[in-house]
Amino acid sequence: MTDPITDMLNRIRNAQAVGKETVEIPFSNLKYEIAQILEKEGFVEKVEKRGKKSRKFIELTLKYENGLPAISGLKRVSKPGQRIYLPYGKLKPVKGGYGISIISTSKGLMTNKGARKNKLGGEVLCEIW
Repeated sequence: MTDPITDMLNRIRNAQAVGKETVEIPFSNLKYEIAQILEKEGFVEKVEKRGKKSRKFIELTLKYENGLPAISGLKRVSKPGQRIYLPYGKLKPVKGGYGISIISTSKGLMTNKGARKNKLGGEVLCEIW
C-alpha cells in the first residue's frame, strides 16, 4: 500500500526530470486540493479534473522557466508511519521563504503562511520549493 501523496509528489518529480508538459495523477479530493495550492502558489501552470467516475484523474500542466522546472524540490514530511503535527508557532518558512509547506488544519489544507496567519497548527503533509 503506497502513500497517495508520496505517489503524487514522485509523479511530479519524475515528469519534470524528463521535461514533460503534463502529468496525470489518480483523483482524490485531498490530492486535488494540494494541486490547487500548487497552482495558486505558482508552482504549476494549471490543474484540471478529467475523466469520469472511477477513471477520474487530475491533470497538472507543469511550469518551466527558461527550461528549468518551477519546482526544484518536493519532500513528504508527515508519512503514514510517522505523522508530524506542529502547532502554528513552530511552522517555519521553507528554504528561507522561497518554498511552501502544505499543512492539513482543522479548516482544510493551507500553506504554512496561511496557517500561521490564521494561528492554526496541523499535520505537515509536504514541502515544495
